[in-house]
This record gives sequence, C-alpha cells and structure tokens, in this order.
Amino acid sequence: MNHATGVVAAVSGGPDSMAMMHLLARWASERRPSVLVVTVDHGLRREAAEEAAFVAREAAALGLPHRTLVWTGDKPAAGLQEAAREARYRLLIRQAREAGASHLVTAHTQDDQAETILMRLAKGSGLKGLKGMRREHEREGIIHARPLLDWPKTALVGLCRRNGWAFVSDPSNEDERFTRVRWRRLMPLLAEEGLTADRLARLAERLAQADDALDVKARQALEAAILESGEGELCLRAACLVEEPFEIGLRILDQALGRIGLESTRLQRLEGCLERLRAAVPVREGLRLTIAGALLHLDRSGRLNLRPEPPRSRGR
Repeated sequence: MNHATGVVAAVSGGPDSMAMMHLLARWASERRPSVLVVTVDHGLRREAAEEAAFVAREAAALGLPHRTLVWTGDKPAAGLQEAAREARYRLLIRQAREAGASHLVTAHTQDDQAETILMRLAKGSGLKGLKGMRREHEREGIIHARPLLDWPKTALVGLCRRNGWAFVSDPSNEDERFTRVRWRRLMPLLAEEGLTADRLARLAERLAQADDALDVKARQALEAAILESGEGELCLRAACLVEEPFEIGLRILDQALGRIGLESTRLQRLEGCLERLRAAVPVREGLRLTIAGALLHLDRSGRLNLRPEPPRSRGR
C-alpha cells in the first residue's frame, strides 16, 4: 500500500481488526495517507450498535475518523452469511469511493485463508478457488488489501493483549450454524495430522502462482486465435480450444467472455460448454450455445463467435 492515497479500514471490533487499526494508525503517522475507520452494522445482533460505538471511541483515541454503515432492508433466511458479506463489501466500496480512498483494507488472517481453502475444496472449487484470498485485488476500481494475511490469529490476539488494545468477541464466531465456524472447529484436528493453517496458506500461494502462469498462457493463446474483435463481440479460431490442454481451453473461453463484457460463470458450466465445443470442432459440427449471458455460435468452418444474448421480449 505504498502508493495509497487514502485508506478505508474495515474494523468490526474483534482482535484481528483492532490490531490492524492500531498498526494502521502507526503506519499512517509515518506515511501520511488518510485513514477512515468503518464499522458495518449488519442489523443482525443487538450488540452490533454498541460494538460500532466501541470502535468509534477507540479510533478517536488514535486520532482516526470513524463511520458506521448499516445494512438495512430484509435479510434472507437462507444464505445469510453470503448475503451479509456481499452487503458489507457493497457498503465499504461505496464508502471508499465517497471518501476518495484508493484502498480498502480488511483484517483477514492466515487462519481465515486456511478456512477459505477448506470450504472451497469441500465445494469442489477449481484452481482459481483454491488459490484462496489474494493479498491485493481490485474491487470496482478500489484496491482491496489484506495486510495481515500472513498473521495467525493467535499472534494478533497476543499483540492486542501485550499492548493493552481492547477488543470485543462476536458470539456468531461460535455459532455452528455457519459453515466457517464448523470448519474452524475442525482446524485443530487437521493440524494434528500436519494440515496446519500455515501449510494451507503456503499451498494457496503456490496455487496462485500456478494460476497466474496459466492465465498468461491462456491470454497469449486467445490473442493468437482472435479473428475479429468489435464492441461487445468476438470471433476466434475455435481450434485453439482443442489444440491447448483442457485447463488452458477453459481459461481461453473464460477470458473471451470477459472480452465481451461478461462475468465468469460457474466452473461446471464452463467445463460442460468447453467439452461440447471440443467435441464439435474436429468433426466440423455447427453449434449454438448459451452461457453466462453469452450466445456462442460455432460454424462448420471452425469460427467461434461470441456476443451477449439479446434481451428477451416480455410477454404482455
């Protein structure tokens, strides 16, 4: 974050984020970027407002401005954690824009990284999912940084206690209705067998390196295969999807969708689409497919055209 022009720090009041706030206050006094501390109240617990007020007081003692953002509206009965996560980032990114900040920082730890990898592994994620959380990546023009990703949670708790930095405990972190909490309970057992948070985090780093290398290779193959490119439309030589290894073909297809302005789709859908294309190209079969809001047309000459699906007309 050496080139940060302003930082929004997401601080909930737990030991991880409170340690981050104190460290940011020290860093900010040397490097001089502005730091705005933000607490998101999801409106799910009565204690949340008190915790936000606690963070505000602690931030003020460090000379840092604070703002509380509230997630309003109906809360879903299913998928509550995922919905809360999306709402949290939506509010934080909006606040970063309003504050003119270049960076959003969150206090994700090595333990969070390990839990994320295990959760994604259990869901059948591919390489992109198993690389875990990145130290820095862009969210809608704002750099999301995780400066504590190498820190074990115990080290941050110890740092708070040694320095007398107050923090609060969120009871939802012990609620086994939530998937992450259940994985957290399993971590000590896995560590006894050698699958420690540190080793899982190192695995994520290695997979991230491999993922970056495969993306570069796929980008080169895609560029070499493009026949025509226009606004919201792309035509490429479909043989590249057969000539390259399956994993590279997946990435070519995913990147091609990105080139016409569409977001990635679920891995299984992408795999199914590629399998059909790889079967059709060698026998010069024509195909029409839809995926992730895109219309794909493979003609018998081996040209693959991609463009967004036309809007569906509404019946009266």
